[in-house]
Amino acid sequence: MFETVEYEVRGQVAWITLNRPGKLNAFNESLNNDVRLAVKEASRNENVRALVITGSGRAFCSGQDLEGVDEGTNLGEVLRNRYNPMVLELHKCEKPVIAAVNGVAAGAGMSLALGCDFRIASEKASFIQAFIHVGLIPDAGNLYFLPRLVGHAKALELAVLGEKINANEALNIGLVTKVTPTDSFYEDVSVFAERLASLPTQAIGLIKRNLNASWHENLEEFLERDAQGQRIAGQTKDHREGVTAFLEKRKPEFKGC
Repeated sequence: MFETVEYEVRGQVAWITLNRPGKLNAFNESLNNDVRLAVKEASRNENVRALVITGSGRAFCSGQDLEGVDEGTNLGEVLRNRYNPMVLELHKCEKPVIAAVNGVAAGAGMSLALGCDFRIASEKASFIQAFIHVGLIPDAGNLYFLPRLVGHAKALELAVLGEKINANEALNIGLVTKVTPTDSFYEDVSVFAERLASLPTQAIGLIKRNLNASWHENLEEFLERDAQGQRIAGQTKDHREGVTAFLEKRKPEFKGC
């Protein structure tokens, strides 16, 4: 189905594994396209309630494969045709998306991790804004997502200095959700993903939608968005289950609908 990613649905979680280990999962045109299509497939699969994106081998993603770039390459068109559609597909996904950062996330690989909702890092993971070292700017939504996570000043520092930061440093600045031991990394990611998949999926989608809108709407507009979103959430079976479970003093069993 895909050339450069492995796609597997385990229970209610879709696992998307970047599969160019010999290139440290560096992006080429095929990988950009496969990630976009895999996220799209998971988004429209009603049985999938959470997504995990990770890398095969020892890297998460080392960024753009520079062997596919020469002096005549129009980098703006590469972004418009390959990266931007991938990032937008990821951003519009209303199911929770986890970046399981198993190793280095560099350049556009870091951008991919930033575009996810949660980042769980192996203790061996690292992050680097590699763009500055080849005279480029962070792209693929990098500078859109990064300051929202770590603040303007820290985002500028990371982008301009281009220094590698380890997993614990990433945790301290709010870049990642949690750091787990390498030996139990995928098990820990699976537990976290299953936890997300057990929550009311439509409410999560509305939360994501409203958080994104909060950056550009004024308070009056946003309060109306609150009212509209709560009307939708209040009509779901999961809301009724949550209320019933509360009254019956039991744990709710959400179905994602």
